[in-house]
Amino acid sequence: MSIQTIKNRIKTLLKSPGVYEFRDKQGKILYIGKATNLRDRVGSYFSKNAHLDRPHIELMIPEIAGIEIHQTDSVLEALILEANLIKKHQPKYNVMSKDDKSFGYFVITRAPKQSLVRGQAKEEFPRVIILRKTNLGTVSAKRIYGPYVSKHQMEVALKIIRKIFPFHSNKQPTEKGCLDFQIGRCPGPYVEAISKKDYLKNIHGIEMILQGKKKKLLTELGKQMRKFSKSNEFEKAAEARNRIFALEHIRDTALISSDMVAKGLAISADKLDRSRIEAYDISNIGGDYSTGSMVVFAGSKPDKSQYRKFRIMTARGIDDVGMMREVLRRRFKNDWPLPDLIFVDGGKGHLNMAQNVVSEYGHDIPVVAVAKGPTRKKADMYYNKEAVVFQNIISDQRLVERIRNEAHRFAISYHKKLRRKNWKEK
Repeated sequence: MSIQTIKNRIKTLLKSPGVYEFRDKQGKILYIGKATNLRDRVGSYFSKNAHLDRPHIELMIPEIAGIEIHQTDSVLEALILEANLIKKHQPKYNVMSKDDKSFGYFVITRAPKQSLVRGQAKEEFPRVIILRKTNLGTVSAKRIYGPYVSKHQMEVALKIIRKIFPFHSNKQPTEKGCLDFQIGRCPGPYVEAISKKDYLKNIHGIEMILQGKKKKLLTELGKQMRKFSKSNEFEKAAEARNRIFALEHIRDTALISSDMVAKGLAISADKLDRSRIEAYDISNIGGDYSTGSMVVFAGSKPDKSQYRKFRIMTARGIDDVGMMREVLRRRFKNDWPLPDLIFVDGGKGHLNMAQNVVSEYGHDIPVVAVAKGPTRKKADMYYNKEAVVFQNIISDQRLVERIRNEAHRFAISYHKKLRRKNWKEK
């Protein structure tokens, strides 16, 4: 399969989470990866200079002859499936990508036969913990799942799973002073708030998720719900029903964000300096002499040759969102270089509008809305998940203020010019 054929195949991929496998001419798996957005992630491997900082991946590209795709219902499931497939197939370029000592593992602990410390109560209930490979021998393990590349993503994933199947996480076999127990993340096995049988069912549910057996788990929960309902155990039936709903509607926004942050933090300073950032603002008095501005920064430096100003033509009255919409639409009708990141002055309404305009013109561009907070001392920011890759820019309050102030200055200077012109004509 030629590179062009592969690129054509990529265009057919859905923008959904899943796992991808790159294969060679013999069908052998070269590399396995997960994606929040399969089309964008797989396509990124074939963009120019995409792997200057990952030479082993650059070596792999000419060997790729085919792509195998596994769609998943959520990013959480993609994370787990990726780990299970890597463990099963041990692809060459996955092994080369990282020292195996730094990989992470989910560990289901085994209750020890006797306490290791005299006078300490026996640990009766299994816990779920995250360990590096070098630390696996420090606990008595019942099951081990992995390897996983990112410990941070494992921590986020475990928080999501724990909301569905709570468990005791403290080393100490007690709920005394346990915040997790107070807020519901721990079901309280040591104070008999949950029976041992039901607690072990929670651990079983977690193991099923980590094994990638969500469908089988849903079937089991469905049977439990019907059984409890028939025996008039309505509270337990409702609990099973709620778990079914949670599994079918996994909210892994935090995991998506952490994935994007990881990629964002990996962007080199040189690449950030080459990023095109566009910022927009509106200036008017009661809807009169309305103007819009577009300022452009190359990383942290303004590029005034790329600045553009707009006289509002269609939006009427005091309609800041409508004016910004007009400016963005006029911008995307022009054949100007596309931005890597967009800032708009405003709140959530402006963010939603800007995202819609970007999508309307067939683009996937990160958008950040910046509004002055209640104290007027610090800006409130709202952004879509794509913008998280620029976390090192977004988190730089001084840079954000500089960009925002420059967009405001440019808009108001044109607004004042129109007012002066109108005054002279009178």
